[in-house]
Amino acid sequence: MSHTPHPLPTSPDVTWLDPARQAAFELWLSSLAPAQGLLPDTLRIASADASFRRYLRVSTVNGSSRIVMDAPPDKENSEPFVRIAALMAAAGLHVPQVLAWEEAQGFMLLSDLGDATMMSAIDPEHAQANHGLYMQAVDVLLQWQLASRPGVLPPYDAAWLQRELSLFPDWYLAQHRQLRLQGQDLETLNQAFALIVERNLAAPSVYVHRDFMPRNLMMPWQSAQLGVLDFQDAVYGPITYDIASLMRDAFLTWDEDFVLDITIRYWEKARKAGLMDFEDWHSDFGAFYCAVEWMGLQRHLKVAGIFARLTLRDGKTKYLADAPRFIQYIRKTCDRYRELGPLLKLIDAIEGTTPQVGFAYGRM
Repeated sequence: MSHTPHPLPTSPDVTWLDPARQAAFELWLSSLAPAQGLLPDTLRIASADASFRRYLRVSTVNGSSRIVMDAPPDKENSEPFVRIAALMAAAGLHVPQVLAWEEAQGFMLLSDLGDATMMSAIDPEHAQANHGLYMQAVDVLLQWQLASRPGVLPPYDAAWLQRELSLFPDWYLAQHRQLRLQGQDLETLNQAFALIVERNLAAPSVYVHRDFMPRNLMMPWQSAQLGVLDFQDAVYGPITYDIASLMRDAFLTWDEDFVLDITIRYWEKARKAGLMDFEDWHSDFGAFYCAVEWMGLQRHLKVAGIFARLTLRDGKTKYLADAPRFIQYIRKTCDRYRELGPLLKLIDAIEGTTPQVGFAYGRM
């Protein structure tokens, strides 16, 4: 005998801006409850990310839990998450399993990888205490890269890299610093961006997570390896990207010695796996590391813009507080390469770290 499910009350901790969406969600969750063994009245907030997605946790009758993704379809496309989760699972990575998906509404039921991120297990005061954790992350990254095939994920091409770089002048400079570059200063920025794109596109391509860092890696729980989250923006692009993302973290800064140590170990493993067969990378770590720095520079300029946008457009004020970390990353890399000298002078003038001599800009 079939019956129409009735919405069950959910936790008051979970608030909804749209009553119609809340009603649709409660009806969907209650329809899944019997088969999945869910206890809808245990629903609570698990986490939110920088997008419009949020994640809820719900207990089951057997004492375990599941994760519910709430991703409004007018703001978030969940199809890449489902597709890339399957791709990563096929590569042997530990990722959430999609148990149910209401595509039209943007609701998804997932297996739960626990609530302990790699970030939560890190000792920020003692780099070497985290060596084993980072090596686990390196092993997961290599497993992902070794599964790479062209034509599966979107290409991380010149237009995409340039579009991301434009977030720096559009949001960090124009909206946060209230600056519009003009004349020679604008030309300096454009020339630097063209060089950054050219250098990064020279690297061989693999699967790229695009946010491979401790906040998106989960401590082993019902699994022998780190879990991977927030992979829905994965692309096919420079092999240097994810190791740069891992070691030059958005929320954590390590001394150069530790960054070099882990990056060298990654390079050695990647070399043995046949991933460094490009120019002289197989024999010259320095050449590879140079490419990692240029890739990191693209990411840091982009993220400075994203953090400004998250704060100024989306009201997520905590992100812009980490912008100085990115400016420091940018300055350190620019200081190492003669071709980036003009960009360093420009950044220093913008940030007020040197006298603003001859700096032409439009104050908004």
